Amino acid sequence: MFDNKYLVCIPGIILAFVLYTLSQGFNNIIGIELLGYSKSPISTAMIAILLGIFFGNFFKISNNFQKGLDFTREYILKVGIIFLGIQLKPFQFLDFGKIAIPLIIVCMIGVLIVIKLLIKKLKIPTRMAYLISIGSTVCGTTAIMATAPIIKANKSEVSYAIANITLFGISSMLIYPYFINFYFGDEPLLTGLFLGTAIHETSQVAAAGLIYEQQYNSPETLNVATLTKLIRNTFLIIMIPLFAFLYYRGQSYKKNYSLLKIFPYFVLGFIGMIILRNIGDEVFISVNNIIWLQTIDTIKFSSKIFLTMAMAAIGLSTNLKDIKKMGYKPFVVGFIAMITVGIFCILTIEGYLRFFG
Repeated sequence: MFDNKYLVCIPGIILAFVLYTLSQGFNNIIGIELLGYSKSPISTAMIAILLGIFFGNFFKISNNFQKGLDFTREYILKVGIIFLGIQLKPFQFLDFGKIAIPLIIVCMIGVLIVIKLLIKKLKIPTRMAYLISIGSTVCGTTAIMATAPIIKANKSEVSYAIANITLFGISSMLIYPYFINFYFGDEPLLTGLFLGTAIHETSQVAAAGLIYEQQYNSPETLNVATLTKLIRNTFLIIMIPLFAFLYYRGQSYKKNYSLLKIFPYFVLGFIGMIILRNIGDEVFISVNNIIWLQTIDTIKFSSKIFLTMAMAAIGLSTNLKDIKKMGYKPFVVGFIAMITVGIFCILTIEGYLRFFG
């Protein structure tokens, strides 16, 4: 028998699934019926988040749906990301891991330096600047929520930082897949590295990768973007203590965080799915090839459904009024942070190609 706390999640989960279905329907009508393509050139994930933003801001969403939407954003999203691991072949990640880690480090350092300069220039609250910094460099809202209690940020500062990250994360999610295809062309490794490093949230990276895959038929880009972002997420266990040290430098403070609590455990699930795929290819491919391939296809298809549902839930939970209340100074910092990480990302990739490509 299900616990009542899970039963109350059902309405919100159903709502997210309904929006996924609507998104798929709109996608087919516009891309196939109206435009005449055999496969729609429009991304279902993009339609889902835009529909979510529309319904979430122009209609009042009942509180009965909120727990389910939170569950979808928090857990169904992570299951979708874990399931993406089934697409990776043996040691595929080693091809870009040697680029991904230096790339992530360079981008983090670049953003931190730029925001440090902006704090003095714009005179925004130090705590808010720290929250925007870690949200931009590591993993968005998760990093902000993990850092806030350590530097004793108040609710207003946390809300502003999250609204900032949401606004520019969604903007980059919708723009970068098209920009980076124009810039790098048909290069799954380079485009995936960029999307996985330059976009704030794990969910936004997954959505951007999904948009890219659906627009340009490149599942490799989605794989690289997702794994790059998961590598980036693990830097949280380094950045949280670093930010605590920088914030309290010269002061005494009580350590009130746990590395075990902030570690993104779904990364282990993603790796486990890669291992499952590799073992399955060895064991089942010669025994029952058809069933194993069908299983892989089912898990892949499920991951797309779960990720698109999460995009719809994120859209429904995005309050445009809160973003409007931010004021222009945090807006400027967030915009410059987004541009900075994008520029540093491209320069680092170009530098690698020049010297090692």
